[in-house]
Amino acid sequence: MDSSPATTTGGGGNNIMVSQSTAASPMDSSATAAATSVDDPKQNLTQVINSIQKTLALLHQLYLTVSSYNVASQLPLLQRMNNLVLELDNMTRLAEKCNIQVPMEVLNLIDDGKNPDEFTRDMLNGCIAKNQITKGKTDAFKGLRRHLLEELEQVFPDEVETYREIRAASAAEAKRLAQTQNMLPNGDSKS
Repeated sequence: MDSSPATTTGGGGNNIMVSQSTAASPMDSSATAAATSVDDPKQNLTQVINSIQKTLALLHQLYLTVSSYNVASQLPLLQRMNNLVLELDNMTRLAEKCNIQVPMEVLNLIDDGKNPDEFTRDMLNGCIAKNQITKGKTDAFKGLRRHLLEELEQVFPDEVETYREIRAASAAEAKRLAQTQNMLPNGDSKS
């Protein structure tokens, strides 16, 4: 039974509720993390995840207390309810620092009781399908270009030869310029 009180620590006008629970984890990571104001998005997300885990543990403790409720367990029940409210408040404050955008489709899948990984799989399959369509269009244009050059070469062989020389010189110049600018031929910069 958790019968320890919660204490309030303040610093710089921010009051932070720190539970002195013996049933909680050895180190109250969410309260400690909240005390150190870090603007690192990954750290903020970790703090929210830790707070969610602590909230789930508090809900489990609350469930156990309610399921075996008697008059003697009223004080521990109230303390656990207070701890839950404090942790939910802490979670809300921590979540305000996180800027995570979740697509509505994911939330709808969760509401429907489905796995949110289905959204990722569907998006990936959609991207693959669009990539294949784009590749098909690119290949069709390459085929058209090749066909046009063959037809033009039969009618205008000198002009096509001049065109190919200009294209080769232009490609060589672009490659040389990319190397001098420390860039890859596809436009990405080297790391």
